[in-house]
Order: sequence, then structure tokens, then C-alpha cells
Amino acid sequence: MADADSEEETLDLFAEPADYYPPSPKATTQTHTLLSGRNLTVHLVGHNPLWGHHLWNAGRLISTYLESNPSLIANKIVLELGAGAGLPSLVCAEIGAKIVVVTDYPDPDLVKNLWTNVEEYYSSKKGEERRIVAEGYCWGNDAGPLLAHLPPESMTPGFEVLILADLLFNHSEHGKLVSTIETTLQKTEEAKALVFFTPYRPWLYEKDMAFFDLAMEKGFVVEKVLEEKMERVMFESDPGDEELRRTVFGFVVKWKL
Repeated sequence: MADADSEEETLDLFAEPADYYPPSPKATTQTHTLLSGRNLTVHLVGHNPLWGHHLWNAGRLISTYLESNPSLIANKIVLELGAGAGLPSLVCAEIGAKIVVVTDYPDPDLVKNLWTNVEEYYSSKKGEERRIVAEGYCWGNDAGPLLAHLPPESMTPGFEVLILADLLFNHSEHGKLVSTIETTLQKTEEAKALVFFTPYRPWLYEKDMAFFDLAMEKGFVVEKVLEEKMERVMFESDPGDEELRRTVFGFVVKWKL
């Protein structure tokens, strides 16, 4: 028994105490006010390495932009990439999109949270046909599962509107994002990808903007449609130019036909 006790004591030396790791932050909710004055509440996951635990400024502002320009979305087929809580997709449903496919990285918590927000949105609209579907998707991968949601009567393959909100900070993924736009955006004059972002790391602003250079190399044209300052920065303690960290830039990416 003495030997067994000694062995257990030795093992205990390497055991981490119960409070060694801080608890994961709990899931939270955020509210966004529509132009109508109605509030939309979305659930966010707890801390997530894929940044799904924030409701980002570009997501808020692109939602307001779409509400202000409903003809961009009404009766359109929409795909959102890197959606987080999926606020812009809910707004697209609100203003009459035909079909919305809302996606984020295929992390179970992220996809489950997207479905939670979709279910809660429609719970307040009893009897309304559900027009949003959530999917896990890795940028640059086969887009077949996304395109499978297109209505059978679609004459042109692809989505009419793509939404990319606050994704450009991930510089290593620019090529995959552009590739996904190539494979999912309808090749028509009207089809467009809306790319809104804030340079949260202002010293890397040029690297953020390099996304658009890459898009143009692949046959797209780029137009700036918005530059707006939020009331405050998202992260008060972050370094760098505060004006840039408060600013949301909006661009439209279209095929050069």
C-alpha cells in the first residue's frame, strides 16, 4: 500500500488544480436596433478562437446599409460568409430576401448558435415561410453544399448578393475568400459582394486593403460605397489610430463583364 500511496502522491504533483484554467466566458446576447425602431436580439457564443463571441461594427453597419437600400436584397438570393451571429442575414430576411444561406466556420458551437438565432427570429413571425438556412463552411472549399440551396428555378448559377463583414483582418485567408466569391457569385452585371470592414489594427490597414487588389487581379471591379465612423471604438485598450479603429469602410465587388 505504501508504494501505491507514494505513486498517487507523485502523480498528484503534476495534476492541475481545479481552478488552474479560468472559466470560459458565458454566451451573451447583443441587441441591434432596426431603422423601424424594432430591436433584434442575437445570441453570441462564449469566447471562441474564431471571434464569434463579438457582434462586430461592420456587421451592424452593413445591416443598416442594407435596410437603407432594400432593393439590394428584396427577392434576392443571398450568401453570408464568416457570419458570427448572423445579424446581416436576419436583416436580409427582414427586408424580403428570397433565400439566405448564412455560414461560418464548421465549428459546432458557431453553427448551432447560428441556428439558434434563426429559430428565435422566426419564432416571432408565426406562419412566415422560413427563408434562412445555416451551414458550416471553410472559405475556399467546394461550394457545392452552399449552391445546393439555390432554388431550382434559378437560371444563373450562384448567389446574387454576398455579404462579408469584418473578415479582412485575416490576411492569410484573402486568397480563399476571393476564390469563394469566384465560385459562388452569379456572373451577371447585377450580382455583387458587399465587403465591409474596420481596420482594428490600423498599422495593418494596407494589408487589409490588399484583399481588393487580389480581387481585381481575379477579374472583379471594386467600388467604395461607404465610410462611416462609429460613436466609439470596439476595444478601448487596443493600440493604434483611434479614428481608423472607429471607421467602417464599405466596398462593392462585382464581376468585370
